[in-house]
Amino acid sequence: MNSLQNDTFLRALLKQPVEYTPIWMMRQAGRYLPEYKATRAQAGSFLELCKNTDLATEVTIQPLDRFDLDAAILFSDILTVPDAMGLGLYFSEGEGPKFERALQHEADIAKLTVPDMAKLQYVFDAVSSIRRALNGRVPLIGFSGSPFTLACYMVEGGSSKEFRTIKSMMYARPDLLYKILDTNAQAVTAYLNAQIEAGAQAVQIFDTWGGVLSDAAFEEFSLRYMKQITDGLKREHEGRRVPVILFTKGGGLWLEKMAQTGADALGLDWSCNIGEARRRVGDKVALQGNFDPFALFGTPESIRNEAARILAAFGEGSGHVFNLGHGINQHTNPEHAKLLVDSVHELSRQYHSSK
Repeated sequence: MNSLQNDTFLRALLKQPVEYTPIWMMRQAGRYLPEYKATRAQAGSFLELCKNTDLATEVTIQPLDRFDLDAAILFSDILTVPDAMGLGLYFSEGEGPKFERALQHEADIAKLTVPDMAKLQYVFDAVSSIRRALNGRVPLIGFSGSPFTLACYMVEGGSSKEFRTIKSMMYARPDLLYKILDTNAQAVTAYLNAQIEAGAQAVQIFDTWGGVLSDAAFEEFSLRYMKQITDGLKREHEGRRVPVILFTKGGGLWLEKMAQTGADALGLDWSCNIGEARRRVGDKVALQGNFDPFALFGTPESIRNEAARILAAFGEGSGHVFNLGHGINQHTNPEHAKLLVDSVHELSRQYHSSK
């Protein structure tokens, strides 16, 4: 594999000195880019796009050709794992993901097993293909959903506003949910390790729905299983450490506990102050975030000011990867995304002394 021309992102995750604060954006390959829409139309559907190695490679690279980003992220979906478990993933236009066979009966849950990773070979093929196409430009991030976030979709049968079905199971039959979560944790560990073997140079666990849990439930039903994964991950590959990022949307309450999981970095949504977060976690982990994606709908001046505010709040030294607090919105003006990337690179240099 080619050596990296830009490893700023990996160094920042490991709190090593950097010249500037690196930036990538969650969902950076997506519907806000006209070139993505064209490739998706060519693929026929979102799932076909994920499963087509060449097209998944193409859309992963598209934002890097447009913006000066410091990392690429595999183009895929968090629900590939439950799909491989045989739950029948499909996407309804305008309604998001759904499963034909939701996990709501004890007998179905008892039959749930870790899928054969061969069913996810298309993901690993995409990772290898993207690494070749990147040719050392920037590192490649692999990812998965957290066990609890995956369980939300698996039990609810799709997206949910209330999470009534899974929370009812959590309080009435926690044994059933433990079984799902443990199976998911084993599957995600194997899945991320296979992505690392295929060439992912950092991995992120997306705990999108962890923030809907109570304080006690978060520790018991989400954090515990993310720690199980970090304990089982390959942390070195190709002679380099493979950093792990945990991102719980709405997880600002639990940063100290998350910092003790063995992860290298924590993702922050836009709801907490990054300087305060840095004081709370100390030297344990790097931080990633935490620009509100909708701040990209402001004026060029307000976008630049918000980037400056976050950089100043984090302050001097390494250990910050600039990112949005969640995925970029599909209606975002790509020029505003470019302005953010360039502003972060320019404004952050003052916080990284070359002494």
